Amino acid sequence: MNPQDELNALIGLFPSEEPLVQTADHIPRDLTPEPYRTLLVHGHHMTVTMEKFHNSPVEVRVLEQRQEGNLYLRKITLVKSGTDEVVQFGIVRFNFDFVTGEIRDEILRGEVPLGRILIQYNVLRHIDLGAIVKLTAGPGLAKYLQMKEGQTTYGRMATIFCNHRPALDLLEVSALLE
Repeated sequence: MNPQDELNALIGLFPSEEPLVQTADHIPRDLTPEPYRTLLVHGHHMTVTMEKFHNSPVEVRVLEQRQEGNLYLRKITLVKSGTDEVVQFGIVRFNFDFVTGEIRDEILRGEVPLGRILIQYNVLRHIDLGAIVKLTAGPGLAKYLQMKEGQTTYGRMATIFCNHRPALDLLEVSALLE
């Protein structure tokens, strides 16, 4: 995977007049600064990692979504439960061919974070961490992550395999941590 091509492809799923990022740089995993390394450089679901790090359950807020055949695309934020404090921004490209209709329907409701659903339904899954990216926020990302345009944060691109098949490609970006 070419990290820049994959990042562009994921961002391009939801075109906007406001650029999401100003700049994006692929960085080595071992050079990812803390606490972003703890949040991003692992093979676990970000839902669980964010909840543990922020000491709070998280809720999903679906910003945009659409379905193209069995391909489901969505742009989301995760917020601390019961608040408007955003902890993560994400874009997901999910091939529903690799999950049951019951799981598909639960995801389409947009009420529960995707990672929680896969765990709840005990889907055999493996997360393949593709790349860590250092992102300078454009107006779009600044708005979604409640930060200033031009500030820097970190994200990751990964593929989640469901039942040994590559079902999801995703971009997960941490809110700015100070």
